Amino acid sequence: MTVLPSVVAAIGGTPLVELGRISDELELEGRLLAKLDYLNPGFSKKDRAARSIIEQARASGALAEGQTVVELTSGNMGTGLAIVCAVMGHPFVAVMSTGNSEERARMMRALGAEVVLVPQAKGSRRGEVSGEDLALVEEAAQRITTERGAFRADQFALPGNADAHAAGTAPEIWEQSDGQVTAFCDFVGSGGTLGGAARYLLPRGVRVYAVEPDNPAHPIQGGGYAMAHLPQLDGADLAGTVTVSGAEATENARLLAKTEGIFGGYSAGANLAAAVRLLQGAEKGGVVAFLVCDSGLKYLSTDLWE
Repeated sequence: MTVLPSVVAAIGGTPLVELGRISDELELEGRLLAKLDYLNPGFSKKDRAARSIIEQARASGALAEGQTVVELTSGNMGTGLAIVCAVMGHPFVAVMSTGNSEERARMMRALGAEVVLVPQAKGSRRGEVSGEDLALVEEAAQRITTERGAFRADQFALPGNADAHAAGTAPEIWEQSDGQVTAFCDFVGSGGTLGGAARYLLPRGVRVYAVEPDNPAHPIQGGGYAMAHLPQLDGADLAGTVTVSGAEATENARLLAKTEGIFGGYSAGANLAAAVRLLQGAEKGGVVAFLVCDSGLKYLSTDLWE
């Protein structure tokens, strides 16, 4: 086994696990495959995008040696950036809504990041980050970037986000499944995972589905902001969208933990709920893969594990 030069080199290469116990319990026709991206160093899939964006910016000269990096985050991208920036010598400022779980801010601070918490919009509920909340965070991130002469690691716009999944996540899934995957689904968020995965999987005949919350009030942190346009999804010919309720996301995250021993967050539950529904309908008899996007440890202060 090779000794790695830093923890950044440990990002990616996560296991793909068959959920045979859940398939049996729900009497599904087909196979469920879970990509365990919560086992990345920052406990989420966003480590991949963080590394890709920073490496591309350094290579192009857009990010100078020792320059500060700023990005808005629900906590996962910020954690990934905190890790990458710590190793590569960049101060990092994470800008996050107070609606996100407090574990995320604590973890980013522990990793050396400066965390700027932005109050939620009037009427917003803690634990539910709305599009209005995100707009306030975006405004603060733009201001801080300008004030500090920083590099903005914009996960919604920079190609490094989707590139990370086109070059890493999707090929890993394809190779680990011996090319047997027939469908892939993921909670939309910034669109980077879906856009990148689609770029690799669609030419191989795999159908790619978006997963979204069924209404604006939901506990699935990191997405569901009802944004009109996501650049990361440009050119992605998606097979459709599966909507999931907050209750379904919660129930399925708990099912994943109790039945398969996989401790994921709300988005993992949403993805499992969507994958199950696909195997019960449009993808019956197929092989559906999805990501366990982040760790359940990031939600201990929420009602997910009550």
